[in-house]
Amino acid sequence: MSLRALKGSLVASASVLAGSMIAQPAQAQQSVRLDEISVVATSPVGAGGGITSRAANFDGVVQAGPVLPGPVVRPRLRGSEQPLWKIPSTVETVTAEQIAVDTATNSPVFTLARVTPGLNVSDSQGNFNRTDVTYRGFTASPVQGVPQGLAVYQNGVRINEAFGDIVNFDLIPPQAIQRIDVVTGNPVFGLNALGGAINIQMKNGFTWQGTEITAYGGSDGRVAGYLEYGKVSGPWSLYFTGDGFNDRGWRYESPSTIGRVYGDIGYRTPDAEFHLIGLAARSFFGAAAATPVDFTRYDNRAIFTYPQTTTTEVGTLQLTGRVDLSPTWDLAGNAYYRRFSQTYVDGNDGNFENCSTRSSFRGSLCFEDDGFSPGAGQSQLAFRNQFLILDRLNQSTPFRANVPYGTLDTTKTEAEGYGGSLQAANRDRILGFGNTFVVGGSIDSAYYGFKSSSTLGVINPNLQITTNPINPYYGVVPGLGGQQIRTAGALGIAPSSVSGSNLYMGLYALDTLDVTDALSLTAGARLNFARIETEDLTGFSPDVTGRHYYNKINPVAGLTYRFTPALSLYGSYSESNRAPTPLELACANPDRPCLLPNSLVADPPLKQVTAQTYEAGFRGTMPDFYDGGLVTWKAGVFRTDLANDIIQLATPGNAARGYFVNVPATQRQGLEVGAEYSADWLRVYANYALIDATFQFNGTLSSPNNPLANDGAIEVRRGNQVPLVPNHQIKAGFDVYVTPQWRFGLNVAAFSSSYFRGDESNINRKLPAYYSVNLTTSYQVTKNLQVFGFVTNLTNNRYATFGTFAETGPVAGNLRINDPRTTTLAQPLSIYGGIKYAFGADPVPMSAEPIIRKY
Repeated sequence: MSLRALKGSLVASASVLAGSMIAQPAQAQQSVRLDEISVVATSPVGAGGGITSRAANFDGVVQAGPVLPGPVVRPRLRGSEQPLWKIPSTVETVTAEQIAVDTATNSPVFTLARVTPGLNVSDSQGNFNRTDVTYRGFTASPVQGVPQGLAVYQNGVRINEAFGDIVNFDLIPPQAIQRIDVVTGNPVFGLNALGGAINIQMKNGFTWQGTEITAYGGSDGRVAGYLEYGKVSGPWSLYFTGDGFNDRGWRYESPSTIGRVYGDIGYRTPDAEFHLIGLAARSFFGAAAATPVDFTRYDNRAIFTYPQTTTTEVGTLQLTGRVDLSPTWDLAGNAYYRRFSQTYVDGNDGNFENCSTRSSFRGSLCFEDDGFSPGAGQSQLAFRNQFLILDRLNQSTPFRANVPYGTLDTTKTEAEGYGGSLQAANRDRILGFGNTFVVGGSIDSAYYGFKSSSTLGVINPNLQITTNPINPYYGVVPGLGGQQIRTAGALGIAPSSVSGSNLYMGLYALDTLDVTDALSLTAGARLNFARIETEDLTGFSPDVTGRHYYNKINPVAGLTYRFTPALSLYGSYSESNRAPTPLELACANPDRPCLLPNSLVADPPLKQVTAQTYEAGFRGTMPDFYDGGLVTWKAGVFRTDLANDIIQLATPGNAARGYFVNVPATQRQGLEVGAEYSADWLRVYANYALIDATFQFNGTLSSPNNPLANDGAIEVRRGNQVPLVPNHQIKAGFDVYVTPQWRFGLNVAAFSSSYFRGDESNINRKLPAYYSVNLTTSYQVTKNLQVFGFVTNLTNNRYATFGTFAETGPVAGNLRINDPRTTTLAQPLSIYGGIKYAFGADPVPMSAEPIIRKY
């Protein structure tokens, strides 16, 4: 069979990604081929917020396939939508088809990391459902305490959670995602968009119709599946999906259970469109932490102390809408309510010892105090007495030698948020020049509560922390039995109960003026305002109570010049900021550290982080490049300078406790190049990124478990690398239809070495460079039935994406840590397979957007 014959029998699609379901026959009508127009939303409101532009943005009928019969119909752009060549900064896009190829991973983060230049993941949790996403050296993480440098939106609503700005991608059903845009250099996306914004647009009944059931399973007992349904009836649409996921994890004590439901009811007329959207999700994960390399040398599946379980629940209700006020004015907005709850149970080394001879309580249990010194004018005796361990009845606990004491630390975070956005856009010509003007505002308000407590326990030889006073390994251990504990001075270990509220408001305006058909100028600004209030409810930590205000105007200016469709130039300057989170503000005193993220004890002010970003580059598209395919390419450079960046430091004498500080300056700079060829039988891509993330100051930081530290201190010099950011990243892959029914794909990603967290001084050996190879395939058995397979880490490569340091010494029984390095190894070779069944009529390919391709 010739390639052209094969091509004619495949799914008609502008990008022909691997999620296409069946082959469609060619239209037997006279046709004209339209130039492809790549469109991007420059704000999270409107087209990026649940409003479809696939059907509503046309004055005629949209049909599937890259060829339209009849007269040419040009699109009408709405809201903040702009052709890609008019965007003066970088845009990276992941589509529903790409996510569908990776169905068995259950994670859109996997797809983002697989194809996006400059984006890597750090698996600090040992579970790919809860990885840190790092783009250009800026992070979006589900872990409380990790400084967050990316803003994340879902249907136009910011989903960085209220207390720590964390992002839980595991609560979003991947099959419901229409597209993900990673947008840089745009302050319109508000707080946290230091390195950019991740804008997630979900499906609705106007963009997806049909009924599908998918079930899959494989390695580590994975069993999962989902139902997806979409329908249009007159002006109404309905979309619903529900899924479930369960596996035991590839490490010990590491199960994962996820359940999610998502629904969208839509209504539209020629001049308006509205959507009512709901989401409910719950996830449970176990054993989330790095493991000492002394343990993984003997068993890749080894973990450290446990339990370490995380239970998260979220529910949202959202209304989005768009109204055309006139042929040149439209109004779009959204309103939402969001409920979030997370419970974390963590077994830890207790770092307890016999009270010092310099205290009044020798023979009793004290918290390890070696790293602390008395304040000015404070006696040694009074200072050391503060570290006595007390139970709920203020009773001390007798010290018993040779018992590996531990703690069960429990936290519960709850937040209730609501808010909305409103945006107006105008496309009137100004003095004969084409012009797009967008003005809008947003308000986000949340109330939160945070509670934590520590319970005295022991570390058993299997590394489990238990609180039974009659222990089979150590006999009767006084002081155990489930009693909450604290130090007499409430230093480090103390129950926490904090309530508070956030209020974030923003006003923005953005204008793009078409000076010529080729040259466009963009300018705008956003005013961000933040008010953060916290109140201690225990009486142990009065310093937590406080009220903080932050505000900043962030400008943006840029230009684009389109020489030809195959070559356009862009360049921009922008500013952005993020306010400290309530967690960071409540844990910023090195003299009163927190058991991160479990205790909040002090509240000195932190400064907001500010960023200045410069970008420039070239990009273009070349249709009909070979065999009717499309080539897209891009090459660009960037630099972001940060002032008052916030980092997390460990406490001397006890690395389990820490605090947050401002550092004078950091910098991220680099370059990105990439190209992709798409035809209706083949897709090939390759890209490279150089990311240089560095500290831009000289100073002393705390890293007590760094083996080369000087009494717990490390010296940072200007130009030192930021940990866990590989300098070099290479990604490549292909999907090919071997026959009209059989698709086969392979992708590889390679990353250079990076420094361990805690080695900001760059004096230790690095995490080694690594690569990963993944294989995907699918076969269309009938027009309704598809079988698919997926293999991760095809070469069974042993590597780590996360590393930090732990305290050396005995742990429990005969277990001992000699090497302070701890890492989270990547998941070994894993194999998954499944089936997808589409009911009723032939499914509509999601990639069939013939005039506008949302790139």
